[in-house]
Amino acid sequence: MSATDTQPKSSASKLLLRAGTTLFWSLVAGIVLARAAFFEPGIFDGFSRVASLAKNLIF
Repeated sequence: MSATDTQPKSSASKLLLRAGTTLFWSLVAGIVLARAAFFEPGIFDGFSRVASLAKNLIF
């Protein structure tokens, strides 16, 4: 099998591949930007308190 065997042959499949790739990366960028915009920095404060309490109990 050569590399040309995996490439789309017709212009319609090339267009569909490009559209799918563009849609995929647009969704990835949207999810990353939404996570950055709505992430609350203090969300893990409770976990750190529990982790430090567990550490003090164990050691």
